[in-house]
Amino acid sequence: MKARRDGTTVVLGKDGHALYDQSGYGRKTEGGLTLSPEEALYLVLKKKITVIDETFESLITEFSSRSGFMRRFLVYRDMRERGYVILPGPQDFRVFRRGERPGTGRTNYLIRVLSERDLITFRDLSDEVASAVHMRKQFVLAAVDDEGELTYYDVKADVLKESGAAPDIPPVTAIRAGNSVITQDVAAFPDPLWFGTKLDKTRLMLSPMETLYLLERGLLTIDGDANGAAIREDIPKEDAEWKEKYQVYAYLRNLGHVPRTAYKFGHHFRVYSGEKKHSELLAHAIPADASMPMSVISRSVRLSHSVRKKMLFACAEQNGIEFIEFARIKL
Repeated sequence: MKARRDGTTVVLGKDGHALYDQSGYGRKTEGGLTLSPEEALYLVLKKKITVIDETFESLITEFSSRSGFMRRFLVYRDMRERGYVILPGPQDFRVFRRGERPGTGRTNYLIRVLSERDLITFRDLSDEVASAVHMRKQFVLAAVDDEGELTYYDVKADVLKESGAAPDIPPVTAIRAGNSVITQDVAAFPDPLWFGTKLDKTRLMLSPMETLYLLERGLLTIDGDANGAAIREDIPKEDAEWKEKYQVYAYLRNLGHVPRTAYKFGHHFRVYSGEKKHSELLAHAIPADASMPMSVISRSVRLSHSVRKKMLFACAEQNGIEFIEFARIKL
């Protein structure tokens, strides 16, 4: 089929309607079929159409002057090669279920295309995920590295369920040890609660997050700092992320989960549910308006998968916590 370029689109005559009817290419008009740059270039590459006075090389030179075009084209080509019908969408693309096309099925995925260096702004991402959920679609990030390799991530808002009642702990006393405290009321913390680090059979060291949590609940008295004013003032001096970390820590504890440090995994918390022996989640606390390079998220997801845990970024808002889960998927 012969086509002509019209600015950033390619137009076929009415014979192009067959491409739409059979394979879901383009957008039908009364005069023919209008193709997006990605669709047109792919069809030229596959030798299904020719464009008057143009070659594959001239088209890719022209189209790639548009920001992000090559990344979008690589994702478009990959989806088509996998047997999906893919069309321009409210993000970058909408993808039909395999074997379905316009008129005979519905879209299943909404895909946003990013480079390995693009910043993810979590508040914007949250809005896109919510929009996809409203439309009953699965939101997917397609990350394209500098060598054109593609990685797909399923992104969703994760709602954590209660994992039992919040811990019932009697009041305890402690002495201060830096920004931690040491208590001899070991019996107040039975093993299932997983509080603190034992120094010996009679002494338990509580971390800064555990200390703040017990102070906020009125369950801890520190010798020489009964209301905890001094340690509350000092903890932020050593930990610039303390506010978001504490908000997430308290939220998890109040749901009955057990958050412990995940420093060895490069994140804030590993999270246990109930009395399970192994943590199921990694949670990283961030302000809701935070931005993070896609490369950092990629490393986090790969590590979490290697240790068989979910990777959650916990966005701390004034009115609560929103958990955004990233998981690598094969489409």
